[in-house]
Amino acid sequence: MRVMIVVTHLLGSGHLARAMVLGEAFHAAGHEVTVVSGGGAIERLKRPGVTLLQLSPLRSDGTNFTRLLDDTGSEAGEAYLAARRTSLVNALADILPDILITELFPFGRRVLRAEFLDLLGAARDMAPPPVILSSIRDILAPPSKPDRAAKTDEIVDRFYDGVLVHSDPKTTPLDASWPVSDSLRTRLHYTGYVAPAPADDHPEQAGNGEVLVSAGGGGVGGNLFDAALGAARLLPSYRWRLLVGGEDATATIARLQGNAPDNAFVEPARPDFRQMLRHAAGSVSMCGYNTALDLMQAAAPSVLVPFDAGKETEQSLRAEALARLPGFEVLKSADLTPERLAKVVTDVMAAPKRSGSHARFDGATRSVDIACAMAEARK
Repeated sequence: MRVMIVVTHLLGSGHLARAMVLGEAFHAAGHEVTVVSGGGAIERLKRPGVTLLQLSPLRSDGTNFTRLLDDTGSEAGEAYLAARRTSLVNALADILPDILITELFPFGRRVLRAEFLDLLGAARDMAPPPVILSSIRDILAPPSKPDRAAKTDEIVDRFYDGVLVHSDPKTTPLDASWPVSDSLRTRLHYTGYVAPAPADDHPEQAGNGEVLVSAGGGGVGGNLFDAALGAARLLPSYRWRLLVGGEDATATIARLQGNAPDNAFVEPARPDFRQMLRHAAGSVSMCGYNTALDLMQAAAPSVLVPFDAGKETEQSLRAEALARLPGFEVLKSADLTPERLAKVVTDVMAAPKRSGSHARFDGATRSVDIACAMAEARK
């Protein structure tokens, strides 16, 4: 079957990473997969066998997701956005998918509503139309206005055959962050978490005995890294490693290296991070979807400092859910100081260890099974 997955990441790389893992699972099952990306290009996320089609990129103006910037850093104009809509519909006509998946929309990305609705309308006009599914993570940003959920339900009812919820309902049911109506509930398919296969041990034992500090790929972890250097001074018996990502990584690394004590090392984010976690004494990180799964799989003692700038609530809700499991501690950004971080790191590393096998991580495979069964039933 031909599969088309449409995703736009506006801050960080988690949405695209999850879409690529999903695409890789479809490819492994023998299907022809194209991921259409509307965010910035991230070469390290490419996967063998998955075609990556890049639209003219957009990114948010920091945490202001209503102001979109084009590839020059200027506010995206109507002509730029119209060209994206045309490219997206043309891609649909070229691919002629049997399965069309939109990542996050219509539960988010409302600022891109016009291009998604153009795509969905064109898909419904195909003969025969593809199976249309929405792909959403465990925690959504709750609707800011009462009518937002109702409008989302209308779009789901009009265009979608189902919603793939990449979560374990025993840990984080969709109701924890989104008002689930009776009509929406009938379309939900819980898949388990979408994660790569668990990492193997690192061949060089990198990360062994270290406290790994990371902030994802969005370049928003400055305060976290500063507090970690202060905590490293207070806990000199531990080796701390700060892994810095984002567009400004080079400048951030140079600044941090100038303030680092002898037991702290600062370097760019690494592709072997998941392997390093298997050997780490502890982890300090934000709580994005992909990071949370990496931590659960590796069973590393973890301090979560959820990203909560602007009106962001997703990571805080996820952290609260994970805090019920052994080996997780939550430190709010408002409480983030070197002293508090040093104490929480010490506490979590002394706590009982947790198992990495309590949740389902086969969500990509389950998503393939669900989508393909629906497409086969339509034939």
